Amino acid sequence: MAAATTVMASLRSSSSNFPLSLALLFSLFLISTTKVNTGAALNDAVLSVKYKYAGRERSLTTLKAHDDQRQLRMLAGVDLPLGGSGRPDAAGLYYARIGIGTPPKDYYVQVDTGSDIMWVNCIQCKDCPTRSSLGIDLTLYDIKDSSTGKLVGCDEEFCLEVNGGPLSGCTANVSCPYLQIYADGSSTAGYFVKDAVQYDRVSGDLETTSSNGSVIFGCGATQSDLALSGEEALDGILGFGKSNSSVISQLASSGRVKKMFAHCLDGTNGGGIFAIGHVVQPKVNVTPLVPNQPHYNVNMTAVQVGHTVLSLPNDLFEIGDRKGTIIDSGTTLAYLPEMVYEPLVNKIISQQPDLKVHTVHGEYTCFQYSESVDDAFPPVTFYFENSLSLKVYPREYLFPFEGMWCIGWQNSGMQSSDRKNLTLLGDLVLSNKLVLYDLENQAIGWTEYNCSSNIKVKDEKTGTVHLVGSHYISSACHLKSQWSMFFLMVIMLLHALVYCDATTKRDC
Repeated sequence: MAAATTVMASLRSSSSNFPLSLALLFSLFLISTTKVNTGAALNDAVLSVKYKYAGRERSLTTLKAHDDQRQLRMLAGVDLPLGGSGRPDAAGLYYARIGIGTPPKDYYVQVDTGSDIMWVNCIQCKDCPTRSSLGIDLTLYDIKDSSTGKLVGCDEEFCLEVNGGPLSGCTANVSCPYLQIYADGSSTAGYFVKDAVQYDRVSGDLETTSSNGSVIFGCGATQSDLALSGEEALDGILGFGKSNSSVISQLASSGRVKKMFAHCLDGTNGGGIFAIGHVVQPKVNVTPLVPNQPHYNVNMTAVQVGHTVLSLPNDLFEIGDRKGTIIDSGTTLAYLPEMVYEPLVNKIISQQPDLKVHTVHGEYTCFQYSESVDDAFPPVTFYFENSLSLKVYPREYLFPFEGMWCIGWQNSGMQSSDRKNLTLLGDLVLSNKLVLYDLENQAIGWTEYNCSSNIKVKDEKTGTVHLVGSHYISSACHLKSQWSMFFLMVIMLLHALVYCDATTKRDC
């Protein structure tokens, strides 16, 4: 998400989409008078990513609330090791561990294709979290601790572009402010900095080489109502959206990688694959992106439940100036217009007439069922332009909760006016599929895939192809528990030796 962490947070907006007065209000709080230096060129990166709530059952309320020339210098790509799981019952969220600064420090940031700006909480932030129950160590970024950290000035091209032009009172000798407001009303604000980001460059089959490059990102000085600041807190967000301010765009503009990336979110074992570069295996059929949309939007043409194609209006997926269906890894569930949601859910439930259906928290349709859901309920298939389809099995759209099965499809007709009847597909349908984002050719595609296996990424410079494997970031608490067990065993061994030495030693 550069998303707040609510399920709908994938519909984020940049500061340029809000009244200038609002941006200026935050600017007064954030602008610094420090002189700015220019930064160095970018390199490619590999990041480690983990699913935020892997193996943990969350409340449904939390779940919803979550919810030089390019051709001369291109590398094979970037590998972002993933961790966690995309299960809706775990309130899905994937995050990466990245290194920032010189010397580098580790930061844990949510990987989000629905937003653009990368940001981390900064030392000036008084309301930002310092602890997390996820078993990770949170770190507040301090530019003074990094020899490569530099402020980004208001006169720099990046600042002018991200703010839609010059801001009043923001001159060359002050730092560039940022304001990110998400669709759920939460926000983060601060100023832009440029610093070295550590990553793993793909250098061979299942091999990487540590490297670093400069990236411009937001230094969060204040935040409001962000789910990331709750008990399961993270350091920030890693935006992989379409705009020029996103991480993928910055990496591509340096001429080091193609503007292409892919993820495979393992909803079965957790973790998965996240790679920047030209994926050549598996082969993926694609559909064109809808032009002039801020997100990864595609044209949906039909919805099928089992063997039944739903009868839908041709213009159903074109609401106002929003065209098409949004694909977003920063959202947990899937949101469908009321005219799709109601017949789809009714068709699913009708497969088992004796079901006792309950409405949980006023919005989740749940029931008890003890047999195999894949045998009892139909798959749901979405069809898109270019004959691309996406099949979602019952084991993927149903999730267990308090002894029941709940339906992960959500009615966007019940959302507020700015999000009413939108179509948005999140991790509920993206898990267990390799999803390819090809911004070079303005297309996106997917195929069912074993996300615990490997993919092949092409080195554009040498023409060689390298394997990139799946990852799972072990949380700090997991590592601590392993060490605790190790030390417990050592203590028990020492106790046994001392006891043996104090007795006859016959039983030692």
